[in-house]
Amino acid sequence: MTIKALAFDAYGTIFDVHSVIAMCEAFFPGRGPALSQLWRSKQLEYTWLRSLMGAYEDFWHITEAGLVFACESLGLQLTGDKRARLMDAYLHLSPYPDVAPALKRLQHLPLAILSNGAPRMLSDVVANANLGTDFTHLLSVDSVKIFKPHCSVYQLAPDTFDVAVQEIGFVSSNGWDIAGAAHFGFRTFWINRNNQPPEALGAAPYRIVSTLQDVADELQNVS
Repeated sequence: MTIKALAFDAYGTIFDVHSVIAMCEAFFPGRGPALSQLWRSKQLEYTWLRSLMGAYEDFWHITEAGLVFACESLGLQLTGDKRARLMDAYLHLSPYPDVAPALKRLQHLPLAILSNGAPRMLSDVVANANLGTDFTHLLSVDSVKIFKPHCSVYQLAPDTFDVAVQEIGFVSSNGWDIAGAAHFGFRTFWINRNNQPPEALGAAPYRIVSTLQDVADELQNVS
């Protein structure tokens, strides 16, 4: 079956969440990488916990809560100014180098971001990276009030594109996200940036690639 549309995860796939390390390091010398890693870990953990608890908060508040926990856990003093500037950095994340050229090669397909991100987070980070014209839709979990990998999140893509689930390609660098999307029925492209094994969740990726350019190589002639 032909792929008629593509949906992309945002954080870790289009945007490098660890591009905040430089600011973390400037504020807390010698602790930047550790802070960035723990911040990201707690951010994801809180999405899963809040989904299970039935206690939704949007991704902006979850990201802030993860930052507060990470700093407290590492014994770092998070002043109001540092907190505000680190949160603002999430609106200016750097896209991976392979993103812009690959998206240009895929413009013959409808492209959307399908993300945990809150609507304002997505619109700002996309605009700040000069990618606003590359996507037809920015789809946020905020419309269903639960986070990935819940099936209602993935359902946003077929509802928006108005094509069958099996005709949608889903691109993510997060193995757990790929497992959820594959279980839902998408044709999944896992950008395995960190050379990790697939998640043992019974839902294998359709393709395992190294960069977004590899996805473009396969799909650039699909119409």
